[in-house]
Amino acid sequence: MLIRRAAAEPRPRTAAVPLPPPRLPLWAAVLSAALAGVLMDLAFPSVGLWPLAFVAVGLLLLALDGRRVGGAILVSAVYGAVFYPLLVFWATRYLGAVPWLGLSGAEAALTSVALVPIALAYRWIPRAWPRARKVLLPVVIGALWTTHELFLGNWPYGGFPWARLGMTQSESPAAPVVSWLGVSGLSFLMVVAVAMIIELVRAAGWRRPVALVAPGVTVLVLLLTPAFPTASAGSMRIGAVQGNGTTGFFDEREPYGVIDAQTEATAPLVGEDIDLLVWPEGGVDYDPFQDAVTARRLTRVSARVDAPLLANTATERGDDIFNTSFLWTQDGTTGQSHDKRHPVPFGEYVPDRAFFQALAPDLVGLLTREYTPGSDAPMVTVDGVGVGLAICFDVIYDEVIREGVGAGAQVLVFQTNNADFRGTDENLQQLAFARMRAIETGRSVVNVSTVGTSQIMRPDGSTVASLDANEAGALLEDVELRSGLTAGVLLGPWVQSALMLGGLVTLAAAGMAARRRR
Repeated sequence: MLIRRAAAEPRPRTAAVPLPPPRLPLWAAVLSAALAGVLMDLAFPSVGLWPLAFVAVGLLLLALDGRRVGGAILVSAVYGAVFYPLLVFWATRYLGAVPWLGLSGAEAALTSVALVPIALAYRWIPRAWPRARKVLLPVVIGALWTTHELFLGNWPYGGFPWARLGMTQSESPAAPVVSWLGVSGLSFLMVVAVAMIIELVRAAGWRRPVALVAPGVTVLVLLLTPAFPTASAGSMRIGAVQGNGTTGFFDEREPYGVIDAQTEATAPLVGEDIDLLVWPEGGVDYDPFQDAVTARRLTRVSARVDAPLLANTATERGDDIFNTSFLWTQDGTTGQSHDKRHPVPFGEYVPDRAFFQALAPDLVGLLTREYTPGSDAPMVTVDGVGVGLAICFDVIYDEVIREGVGAGAQVLVFQTNNADFRGTDENLQQLAFARMRAIETGRSVVNVSTVGTSQIMRPDGSTVASLDANEAGALLEDVELRSGLTAGVLLGPWVQSALMLGGLVTLAAAGMAARRRR
């Protein structure tokens, strides 16, 4: 007997969700990205118009929205090719166009790739989860923006985390957020707020009050978050000396000319009550552990002010050269020192020297020293008080600051030599980063430069005292000490990891879900 089988009913198919078209035509997206690059530069010092950072992010997100990979690479490359040459134009001051173009070109190329995941999120998430556009999409975009900052800040050659979005906010009401979430957390919230507002406008969400809740809360968090509290632990009377000596790479130097300039600028502090005297990076010409004359001069300075001297110079140990900050007293060296953790590529050493020597032999040939990265703790102790250290560009690396405060630093001292960038924005940008570190850690900061601008800052980032650029002088203040760790210090690394992993995993899941709906 034949048994007829009923024809299987067709399985219901999920309705395909069309891919959203690009919000802007390609030509308009390119112009939007270029304008975003200009405005982002203006958000950094010396102009420092921090609200423009939000506008720049908005223009760039609009340019990336709906783009395929090729278009996203083009748009991101245009943004980077405009932004970075403007931001680091100070690199041309003494070293010329080659390193400037090399640095800005490399960062632009990396940016062109690192921002592509944001464009993919705009394409995949609305198709995978149509109802997720108003909240989840902005959150993922913020996480992916933070991931792009972490990528550029760690690779190659240790990275260059100079252009982090959160660092534009040192003078804004949003700055205290870093004391809770770190700089990466602030960058994240800024992008989330902008992306939410874009989606709110796209969907005419202002007609529905409930749609205003998420963007409204995010904006209020940015504007109204107070600084994380830390405990007062007394004060330390600190003198900071800006000698304005010949510390530039191409400056003509007299023997012991730099230490002479620093000693002369220190003279007004003789006879004052001082707990610690601070000189800047490169404030000593020669290695006092090798040169007896320098050692005697440092001993004499410490004896005259009757206080330990925190100084800095290049030191040699065997075949290695280090950028070293060290504590010196009237009895000689204390044995306390710290070596710069991140020597500057193409400034303090040449990575892959043979390769770059072939490309720019004259320029690479100028860099005869090869500084070795330090590995010791960024802290010294003065009369039981921990003093956290960061030498020059080390101020932009989170782990250096976090390690010093975690080891018990109650005040932060940043020593820098800006002589190669006189008259540019570099020092003012670095000063803004120092201000953010004060707010992030809840610590006073003494930022002392060879040629200025030098400042002493309170834990809230406000300025106690300042020395203008290109003049010799000394600061002397009772600097507040603080104890306790902020949430930004404790949670910062976890926030970064959560945002990076969460953003990438969600993007991958959205990509797979979008393919199933195709």
